[in-house]
Amino acid sequence: MSDGRSGAKILIIDDEEVTINLLATLLELNGFEPIKAYRAEEGLKKAYQTHPDLVLLDIMMPEMDGWDACKRLRELSEDLPIIFLTARTEKEDIVRGLNMGADDYIVKPYDNDELIARINAHLRRVSKSNAMSEELIFDGGRFRINFMNREVVVRGEAEHLTPKEFSLLSVLTRNAGKVMTRQDLVTQAWGAEYADAVDSLKLYVHYLRKKIEEDPNEPRYILTSRGVGYRFADV
Repeated sequence: MSDGRSGAKILIIDDEEVTINLLATLLELNGFEPIKAYRAEEGLKKAYQTHPDLVLLDIMMPEMDGWDACKRLRELSEDLPIIFLTARTEKEDIVRGLNMGADDYIVKPYDNDELIARINAHLRRVSKSNAMSEELIFDGGRFRINFMNREVVVRGEAEHLTPKEFSLLSVLTRNAGKVMTRQDLVTQAWGAEYADAVDSLKLYVHYLRKKIEEDPNEPRYILTSRGVGYRFADV
């Protein structure tokens, strides 16, 4: 039996039915509750609906791949353990996966005992209080961001954000009250491949302020920490 949290829900996102069924059987034998998703989009919906305790995520899938799914899952929760379980063995892929927010990277074929041990290790460090947040509310309800629907409502008006703008705002709001360095913002919001895009961050902050601030010249939400980066005011 598993020495992890009894009955923990493990979401498996993989487009290969045989792989999912084998994993589900292994998880059940070790006291876990497997949740199956055969596409990344389906996995994101089930992540919102079922609030899993950990995600096993493949990379090579049609339409939305595992890279994009990992980014979306990280927008939903900073603390949800995500383990890439993939046939991609290149060092660059491993580094990319860990840099974009995955907690672990396991290459197929894997040893069953090692996989269960790693799952247990990640579950032990995460408490039940680290559940997913569908929505964050600030400023007495005047600012709302819904991560599942990717909606931002400010002073009762829905604001249309581009994917890059929404990802940036997600990181800021998830870390409300904390100063985020420019480097951390671009890598967490857009991925390690954008590490050299720090110069464009100021422009995207400008775009966001025009959309969400009542007075972009006197921002209330996205504040500048001179010489360091930005923080979202925890109002």
